[in-house]
Amino acid sequence: MAKIKRHLTRQEEFDILKLILDKFLWLGVGIMAYGFYRMVTLSSELWYGLAVMLGGAVLLLIFMSVLVREYHFMKD
Repeated sequence: MAKIKRHLTRQEEFDILKLILDKFLWLGVGIMAYGFYRMVTLSSELWYGLAVMLGGAVLLLIFMSVLVREYHFMKD
């Protein structure tokens, strides 16, 4: 006997997407905080800390664009 698959509504899909992306956004903020910590505490590694902060900012921008793109698709 075949199982009946339950489909999610667009709002439920978006809520799940927000929960998942929220975790990745916290990861980006954590990476930026680690870079700031390295930049402030170890003055000899100023460029390393700045590079880590820049990597965290790029990660946040990528996830922000994914969230915005998914939101616009779901509004149609």
